[in-house]
Amino acid sequence: MFLLLVLSLVCYGLTLVYLSWALAWQKPIHKGITLSFLLVGLVVHAITLYPKIITIYGLNFNLFNTISLTTLFMMMFYWGFCLYREILPLGILATPLAIIGVLTGFFGNAPYQPLTGMSLSLQGHIIIALGAYSVLFMSSVQAVMLRLQIRELKHRSMNRLWVAKLPSLQQMENLLFDMITVGFVLLSLSLGLGFMDTTDLLGQHLAHKTVFSVLSWLVFGALLFGHYKYGWRGVKASNMAIYGVILLGIAFIGTKFVLEIILK
Repeated sequence: MFLLLVLSLVCYGLTLVYLSWALAWQKPIHKGITLSFLLVGLVVHAITLYPKIITIYGLNFNLFNTISLTTLFMMMFYWGFCLYREILPLGILATPLAIIGVLTGFFGNAPYQPLTGMSLSLQGHIIIALGAYSVLFMSSVQAVMLRLQIRELKHRSMNRLWVAKLPSLQQMENLLFDMITVGFVLLSLSLGLGFMDTTDLLGQHLAHKTVFSVLSWLVFGALLFGHYKYGWRGVKASNMAIYGVILLGIAFIGTKFVLEIILK
């Protein structure tokens, strides 16, 4: 398994180095080369993570495995978006997250309670929640890139790296709201299914996770409403997207960290 880890890191690392070189030297990014390296990295990442999650005792969704799986899903969504959108430069921020994810999943170890005999609603909640987290976390990367573009335009920079390499500002904003819309729908479904399977928020240690998840849902909902009703965009939209992801990160990663690492 260690050799597979190395192979995944090499593929992710080469992709990051190639993108950094292309952006630094204003070179065109070859889509075939980039996506090929990423595909190999994704497949090997999945292979190394599979035995960590699928155990003989049940599903192991501890903190480290969940982080790794989320970054894997993020890269899968990024890879898919790249097939029909010119967003390859986004990989310069997305790929380091995947590197952190694969290392975290491989070396991280935390106590866990195996998930067995789950109801259909709970299974749906877990799968949809991971999809929602992945898309919305990816939207935060998109929001950061959008802010970099806006900053270059406002400061009238001579070397407009992000303006030159990324799609137009309007296309970037459209992609951001596409991601947020998909993530918001998935998050809504996940919360609905989660509430169906919740009987005691405090007893099941779900109070903090639920509160921050709902706060994140409200932020993204307000952002979508403001965008379509009042035309919110630009820095305001980017900031709200980042705030929403921070709240979701506290709900998702923060809660698991406290329960599994601090309180064990």
